[in-house]
Amino acid sequence: MTAIKLVVFDMAGTTVKDDREVEECFMQAAAKTGLEAQTDRVIAMMGISKKVVFQTLWAEQIDKEDPSYISKVETSFIEFKQILEDHYRTQPVEPTEGCLELFEWLRSHQIKIALTTGFYREVTDIILSRLGWNKGLDSDYVGSDNSLIQASITPSEIYNQEGRPAPYMIQKAMYQLAIANPQQVICIGDTPSDLLAGHNANCLYTFGVTNGTHTHEQLAIYPNDGLVVSLSEFQNKLSSLIS
Repeated sequence: MTAIKLVVFDMAGTTVKDDREVEECFMQAAAKTGLEAQTDRVIAMMGISKKVVFQTLWAEQIDKEDPSYISKVETSFIEFKQILEDHYRTQPVEPTEGCLELFEWLRSHQIKIALTTGFYREVTDIILSRLGWNKGLDSDYVGSDNSLIQASITPSEIYNQEGRPAPYMIQKAMYQLAIANPQQVICIGDTPSDLLAGHNANCLYTFGVTNGTHTHEQLAIYPNDGLVVSLSEFQNKLSSLIS
């Protein structure tokens, strides 16, 4: 089998604990800015660029040609950013079960780690700093073999800020880490958009983890190569793949 060189992880719900805090931040911002948002609809779009979520929700409430559309999107997004950043600055930020052990295991096997997210750069930096995962990253958010992670990519660094389900964040991680073959890359996340991004990037395997925002049943209908209950179980799968 082709050697695995990179694992691309989602952040909130996959490597960073998320007890629906992001969803709650969305709902607070929506309520404060007059946006009608149903919980199920918001959850369904988890993993997608956050600004795109507001664009989508406002387009469903009013016509995109409405003169107030752009300003309403901006108002909701600005409110959301303030709520979200305040949350991550003041509340506990912790890795998910088995995350740090998996990172160490990957490093011992010379497999690189990249983190992708639907968050914009500013809040991603808050999370990385709170966890200490930004140590060793350069100005392009690329690390060395000795840093905990080797790359951090957000929609902010992608043309038109297009995040998942497009494959561009995964492809940028590959470019930054000099990996040309997507068949040497494995992707894992907790949302449909994570699974679709891995599929669209033609990764060797794309896995879903069900201790985040979506259940096994919700993820099972999307292209995947397996669903796990935690990153500890994911490590066991990886171990069997490279043995």
